[in-house]
Amino acid sequence: MIHLGLTGSIGMGKSTTAQMFREAGVPVYDADAAVADLYVKGGAAVEPLEAAFPGVTRNGAVDREALRLRVLGDDAAMTRLNSVVHPLLGRDRAEFLRQAEASGADILVFDIPLLFETGGERNMDAVAVVTAPADVQRARVLAREGMTPERLDAILSRQTPDAEKRARADFVIDTGKGLEPARAEVTRILAALRHPAWTSRPIE
Repeated sequence: MIHLGLTGSIGMGKSTTAQMFREAGVPVYDADAAVADLYVKGGAAVEPLEAAFPGVTRNGAVDREALRLRVLGDDAAMTRLNSVVHPLLGRDRAEFLRQAEASGADILVFDIPLLFETGGERNMDAVAVVTAPADVQRARVLAREGMTPERLDAILSRQTPDAEKRARADFVIDTGKGLEPARAEVTRILAALRHPAWTSRPIE
């Protein structure tokens, strides 16, 4: 199976693009959704996160905003958070792989927002980066409830710059051109990966 990493900065249209891969019949592992499942009431991360960061749960679920504030700007706290969440995500991903293998899928997409930031591209056969013009990106994100220019800038400061992501990508999908051009690019990527001449990306 070919593992395709799908990434992109906030507001670039990555979730919409991931859905295009699903509609093309490709299994997609959604890292954000997996984390959300760990944080809901009864989720596997609730108790260990409350133990690591007392007061970040409410009504049996993780309060994501409270947790965000606890780790913001604190590298040690972020390391502690990752030590709890990453092993749980690893088990969830292993189950996804098991099911995908049983289905006979030839390509899997791993929708991971911080793929480059965490070094996850080394585990991928190819990487597709979703992009859009900076003004389109800002307009999309600032339209979200509760978002401010200051918060957006803080988020972007923790993400690999879009230009660097595009330079390191095997494929680039520009959602600023509209849905149909993006969908055509998804189709082209799948055809390229399935071509007999295609080879996996070298390990960086």
